[in-house]
Formats: sequence, C-alpha cells, structure tokens
Amino acid sequence: MADPGPIEAGPTGPSKPSKPLKPPKPPNPAFRMMGLPNIRLKLPSRNWMIFLSITGSWTAAVMYDRREKRRIQRKWAKVVDHIAVEPLDAQQLPRKLTVYLSAPPGDGLVPARDHFSEFVKPILVAAAVDWDAVEGRREGDVRAGLAERIRRLRMKNGEQSREPLEVDEAMVRDDVRSRNGIREWDGIPGDIVIGRHTWKEYVRGLHEGWLGPMDPPPPPPIDELIIPAVAAVPAPSDSSPPSTSPTDDASSSAVPEPEQLKDEKPKEEEKPKKKTQPPAFNTTFDYSTSNVSPNCPTALGPTAVVPQPHLLGFLNFPIRIYRFLNRRSVAEDVGRQTAAAVLAAYQPFDTTGGPDSSTASDESQWEQQRLLQHEEAEWHKSVRERKDDDTRERIWLDDMVLDPRIAERMRKFVLTADDEERAKRLTSEKDESWLASLWPKSEQKKKAWEGLSDDLD
Repeated sequence: MADPGPIEAGPTGPSKPSKPLKPPKPPNPAFRMMGLPNIRLKLPSRNWMIFLSITGSWTAAVMYDRREKRRIQRKWAKVVDHIAVEPLDAQQLPRKLTVYLSAPPGDGLVPARDHFSEFVKPILVAAAVDWDAVEGRREGDVRAGLAERIRRLRMKNGEQSREPLEVDEAMVRDDVRSRNGIREWDGIPGDIVIGRHTWKEYVRGLHEGWLGPMDPPPPPPIDELIIPAVAAVPAPSDSSPPSTSPTDDASSSAVPEPEQLKDEKPKEEEKPKKKTQPPAFNTTFDYSTSNVSPNCPTALGPTAVVPQPHLLGFLNFPIRIYRFLNRRSVAEDVGRQTAAAVLAAYQPFDTTGGPDSSTASDESQWEQQRLLQHEEAEWHKSVRERKDDDTRERIWLDDMVLDPRIAERMRKFVLTADDEERAKRLTSEKDESWLASLWPKSEQKKKAWEGLSDDLD
C-alpha cells in the first residue's frame, strides 16, 4: 500500500486540499457563430447600479408626468368637443376669442407663445373655436393695444376726436361682410389673458380705453434753444474791388463732373421705422375725475385669467426641476380656465371691497387685484426694482388700481355644476394602459347576416 504524501501544516493546523475549479460553461453555439461573446447573467457593478437607478428614476418621472398631462388635456378636450359638431349659420361669423399674451418679465416672447401652444391651444382646437392673438414684446404693449381698440370702437359709435378714424384692413373687411349680409357673432366673445403681468396691463388698458379721453395728451413743453451769439461780419467797404471769381456766379448752376458722379455712392433705402409705443392717455390719478364713455356696456366681456409660472435664475434650479416634473398641475389649471372660456358661462367678479378697494389690506381688495398675485414674487429682480430717477409709469411694478365703475362691469368665466360633474366622470374613467396601446387593436369582422334589416326594397 502506497504511503500518502506528507500533509503540509498551516499556521493554524493542517490545510485541506483545494478543490479543482469548475470548467467555464461553453458558449451558446448560435452566439458563437455570430461572433458574440459569452454573456453570463450577473448583477451589474456598483457604478452601473448608480447610473441605472438615476437615469431610470428620471425617465420614469418624466414619462409619468407627460402621460398624466396628456390625460388631463384629453379630459378637458372631451368636455368641450361637443361644441365642434354644433351647426353654424352660413350668414353668421363664428365665435372668436381674443388671447392676450406678452413676454414674461426678464425674458422674450417665445416662452409665452410656447405656453399658449402647449396648454391653451389644444382645448381651443378641440372645440373648433377661432381666436385672435394680441402680443406684447415689452411692458405696456398690451395696454396700448387694448386701449386703442376701445378708442376705435368709441369712434365708430359716434364719439368725436381730433384725429379722423383711419381706414384699415379690418374696416374694409367688415364693410364687405355687411354688404354681403354676413352678421357678426351675437353671442359672448370673451378674452383669455395669460400671466399676471399681462393681466395688469389688460386692466390698465380697460381703464384707459373707457375712462380716458379720445385725443392724446399734449406733448411735453420743449425748452427754448439757446443760440450762441455770432460775431458780426464787417460789411465790405466801397473801395474794395468786387469779387470776380467765376465760381460765385455758377454755384447754383454748376454741373458735377462725371468722375464725381461715379464717386458718389447711392443712398441706402430708408428702412421703415418701428412703431413706437404711444403714451397713456390718462393716469391712475385721473380715474376719479373722468367720466365713463356713454358707449361703455353695462357688462364688459368675460375674461379667463390663465396662470403662467415662469422662474429664472440659477439658484432656483431645484424649483424649476420640480416644476418640470409637475407640468400636469399646470395643465389642470390652464385646462379648467380655457374650458370655462369655451363653454361661455360667466359671473361677476367678487366686489367685497367696495369703493375703498385701492387700499393695501387683503380684506378690502377686489378679486381682480388678487388674481395670480403670487407670480409677482417670482419675477426677475430687474423688474421688481425701481430706480430713483425713473418717473415713468411701471404697470408691472405699480399696484393695480381699479375704478369701481369699471370693476363692477367686469365678468369672469366659470364652470357650471353640470360641467364640473361631467369633468369628474371623465376623470374616473380608466384609460387604456400604455402597454396595451403598443399593439394595434384587432377589428372583429361582422358576420354576413349582421347589420341587415328585414325591410328590403
């Protein structure tokens, strides 16, 4: 019998003989023929787990928010889609809403347009409602545009002005329609105002249009120019000989040489000057001493005020990230206000403040002053600061001042109880899961005898 070899002793005792390693699993022949490596199932490393967790969570949050936003927009579109199938009179114009939007403070006009296209436009398209947009690129444009519209309406109704009413494309179009027997919409038109800054200009434009004069204010006095004294030129004496220079007599009829004509460059065509913003025809201090226009209706057109959250700044990046992942709440608020404007149910604003509504206490404010007031705190600091030498009217920065005669005539769009109930029923309906929507639905073919009636001619 062979003597077993000596067993090596470790520091703590005799060590066990090591087991042979298992041979690696042979690769899949199909994968081997395609040149793919031998893929073994195993957990990813720590770094890959961190990367996949972050990207997966972000992707899931974005997809869930976008899916909920589309579901909310479909809900409000279904609330108003029955208006699109209502018949229209061939001799009457359809209803048209007016949308007022302007560049957010500290930014351009593109964010306001994107906000309208993303949240407001789908509801209007679902109801087949036409709209007209009034845009403002800087502070005061919406105010000037709305006030000018009201003044033109007053001039058409017979109010006199020093400046004659200019004939524009809209007047020619209206004249052609009236001669062809096409009537205007006899229902409720209504306005949609986007953002707190646009709302303040809208209210200021209403007061300027219905309380202000028809003629622009006189220009500020121009200081007389100080002309410096010019030394007197001595008159020529009689003894001096007369000038015989040949250029004196021919200065007025001198013909330029052809070389000079070549050197002269053609003058550039004058570019059309940009329209400047007209000054306000009145101030907020003139409200109490102004008379309301006799053509002002007892109830002004209803208005829907749509929120427009807009935050700038690097330090506000976490808040902006949260809002980016919570756009469904904006879709709910904007969809509700837009649907109310389309359905055209309205009521007066709250007038709990009464005539003393211009005070600073919250209890005495009009409802118009409180709408979207929280957006002012998010405006850029360059808009919320007033310079010492700045004496201009700052509509965005100044407090909103309301005249009771105009504030009591303003109306707002609201949803009726039936519309609210219908929207709740649409919310409770379960939508199709996104996984089932990946495959097309199979249409069941009707049998030969289905759909036939016994009454055959």
